[in-house]
Amino acid sequence: MTLGALGVVYGDIGTSPLYALKEVFHGGHVAPTHDNILGVLSLLFWTMTIIVSLKYVLLILRADNNGEGGLIAMLALATNAVNDKPRLRRSLLVVGLFGTAIFYGDAVITPAMTVLGAVEGIDVYAPQFHAAIMPLTLLVLAGLFAVQRFGTAGIGKAFGPVMLVWFCSLALLGIPHIVGNPHVLVAVNPAYAFAFCMEYRWVAFVALGAVVLVVTGGEALYADLGHFGKKPIRIAWYGFVMPALVINYFGQGAMLLNDPAAVKNPFFLLAPNWAEIPLFLLATLAAIVASQALITAAFSVTKQAVQLGILPRMRILHTSVRDIGQIYIPFVNWGLFAFVVLAVVFFGSSSNLAAAYGVAVTIDMTITTVMTFFVIRYGWKYPLALCVAATGLFFIIDLTFLASNLLKVAHGGWFPLLIGIGMFTLMLTWKQGRRMLSKKLREDAIDLESFLEAVFVSPPIRVPGTAVFLSAEQGSTPNALLHNLKHNKVLHAQNLFVSVKHHEVPWIGFDKRVQVQSLGNDCWQVSLHFGFKNEPDVPEALKLLEQSGVLLEEMDTSYFLSRDIVIPTIGSGMALWREKLFASMHRNAAAAADFLHLPTNRVVELGSKVEL
Repeated sequence: MTLGALGVVYGDIGTSPLYALKEVFHGGHVAPTHDNILGVLSLLFWTMTIIVSLKYVLLILRADNNGEGGLIAMLALATNAVNDKPRLRRSLLVVGLFGTAIFYGDAVITPAMTVLGAVEGIDVYAPQFHAAIMPLTLLVLAGLFAVQRFGTAGIGKAFGPVMLVWFCSLALLGIPHIVGNPHVLVAVNPAYAFAFCMEYRWVAFVALGAVVLVVTGGEALYADLGHFGKKPIRIAWYGFVMPALVINYFGQGAMLLNDPAAVKNPFFLLAPNWAEIPLFLLATLAAIVASQALITAAFSVTKQAVQLGILPRMRILHTSVRDIGQIYIPFVNWGLFAFVVLAVVFFGSSSNLAAAYGVAVTIDMTITTVMTFFVIRYGWKYPLALCVAATGLFFIIDLTFLASNLLKVAHGGWFPLLIGIGMFTLMLTWKQGRRMLSKKLREDAIDLESFLEAVFVSPPIRVPGTAVFLSAEQGSTPNALLHNLKHNKVLHAQNLFVSVKHHEVPWIGFDKRVQVQSLGNDCWQVSLHFGFKNEPDVPEALKLLEQSGVLLEEMDTSYFLSRDIVIPTIGSGMALWREKLFASMHRNAAAAADFLHLPTNRVVELGSKVEL
């Protein structure tokens, strides 16, 4: 598990040495003098220590939602903790949604930044091939996104060993330079960071926008909690990842103390001549692993957002018969690829991308800290003073880094912000539109029990088999049933009226999966309950009805989907452009059969017209 955590959890933060120290000195604002190098190294060391070692590894990992982590899990914990405070809950929901939306900006920038930063090693070893950097980067990215449809199970097995070799290489690259100039180790003293900040003040504040690059990927610690658990993640960080990163950064610093001109690319210049090509290939492979982790996370976050009702239903393909986490979402995959290519072509270099990098990360870091306060205060019921002490320092540090990165907005930071704001608009529009549509449908709905009583006064012909009517609103008569009676003039021998409910918890066990209520005349009201990490497999869940005496013959079961109709806003509602946007998303959402894992060759969809 620790080896797996090395490959998946630490792929992003593990590739930060490719560009982090270089970007602090890039642009000429901070000269690579003796005192500045030690001050910057001290800042890097204590940033990793406070934000990753203390905040994420010690504190945030404790806030698990039934073993699951990530911003959506934290959002569910925080909003549930303040259920008795509706206004506060709504505010936290909006903040959490924005954090989830801005993640997509990070998912675009990370593959572009890491792969481009690795391929730029060509400039160090063979500057005459500089023109090949862009095409080679795009080729690597195209190959990476193209293989996603085959699943990550195969490449995932190689993640751990590859990153094991990578972290060993980081340490081996740094040790000789530290041995050659051990004076660099004094930078462990925080006084050097303090002196650097006091001497330069504004320049140091601006430099924090690059310093934060050493902790990009910190959110992955929390997001991948459910995959590996707390112990393997902590063992990997304290026992392996942090020591390797510190040794490499200090090795780069020792080299700069001896040769300030190496600041143009201190990572690749660490290597001896014979190791140049192997290091270039290993760095490119590590960048692919880091990018893969973000792509996989984007699939998982999208699936969870769909199940929580904040994104439209999409086509979700499962690439493994054993691991439910192995999924592929074509729309997300190629949408990310398009934006990643746009980022690479538009910004052109890792240094330019660094200006865009960090904004999304620091926003998510700040939101996570805010959510943590409400979890430990209202969820865990800790004293207010302790909660403020536990999160206050982290909040001030996060806010400082965020303020520094906001200076980048005009120089590229607008790019991930634009992506995040676009996704946030989609999420709010979809959530509000679905709520309004649901309200309208409830107002116009016919009570199911009353309708069935009227039907069985003079019952229609009963045909063999079981009909499963899926409807969003429990207790209301599905349109599919109305059309079936109107056009086919029959009713099945057994009828199930099924509503699927998704909850703000990761997992709901089989013992709580099904609720069933008899409506008489072999008609049943069924509620299926899923957490946002469960697979919403309706046929499989309905098999649990046998425990309640409801028997289903698979070959004699037909599924009917009541397709919602987009209803224009009457009176106060969404702005016209958002109403049009919601209607467009609603029309283009994938069929429910894909999402609910229904046998699509036997689905009859009935909505405003009969579709047989």
